[in-house]
Amino acid sequence: MNAIEVERLSRTFYGKRVVDELTFSVREGEVFGFLGPNGAGKTTTIRMLTGQLSPTGGRATVAGYDVARQAQRIKACIGVVFEEQNLYERSSGRENLRFFASLYGIQSQRVEQVLEQVGMRGRAADRVQKLSNGMRQRLVIARALLHTPRVLFLDEPTRGLDPVAAQEIRALVKTLAQQGMTVFLTTHYMEEADQLCAHVAFLDRGRILALDTPERLKVTHGQRTLKVTRQDGSDVVLSLDRPADGQRLGELAASGEIMTVHSAEASLEEVFIRLTGRRLSQ
Repeated sequence: MNAIEVERLSRTFYGKRVVDELTFSVREGEVFGFLGPNGAGKTTTIRMLTGQLSPTGGRATVAGYDVARQAQRIKACIGVVFEEQNLYERSSGRENLRFFASLYGIQSQRVEQVLEQVGMRGRAADRVQKLSNGMRQRLVIARALLHTPRVLFLDEPTRGLDPVAAQEIRALVKTLAQQGMTVFLTTHYMEEADQLCAHVAFLDRGRILALDTPERLKVTHGQRTLKVTRQDGSDVVLSLDRPADGQRLGELAASGEIMTVHSAEASLEEVFIRLTGRRLSQ
């Protein structure tokens, strides 16, 4: 079953179409990467899928509810984490969560459950202003999990975090998906998408240019190569798709010149540049 269904979804502002007939689906329990440079239409798409903005064309459902006609029902079964954390700095992490839980009539015991879920029980009594950026991000995700959403939207969850904190957030996202939650992820970090996502969509100028598993995208749009290091320290790069290079590899092996051989597939970043002509961060 699909948690998200999108069919020819469009949005126009002042005569300019910024989201142009998107069609894709997201399976339940998967991490789906939605990747594109600034201005590609990612935020507008998320706003439509989360019931904050009505489409001007096409249709979409989230958790079985229509985004245009059942926005309030959608909001009850999704969690959303944007870049702005919007936490009460002078209150503790636990106090922040209890406050938001009270707004939605959620029992306080759920607060302890989500603190445990994101690995924050030991720091829950600390004031937010004393927490690291990584801990604050865990807290924001915990807030989004309070009402046990079916779909979690994460917008750049590791931006600005140090490598250790970013890795911890990625591990948390993996765990949530393993527990059955659907995660819709936007990120500027291609390696992050490669690690986490079952499928990724490349968005540019409001249109999806490619949609597949990271592995198939790299194989389809990249070049399969081998990097051969010879005994003298020099390197030879050979393509697995050129018969002549296969013969050359055999010659090198027969000569005893080879010291090491490493496969070198294209990265998602390279695939994206090949498809769009620009880097994701632009």
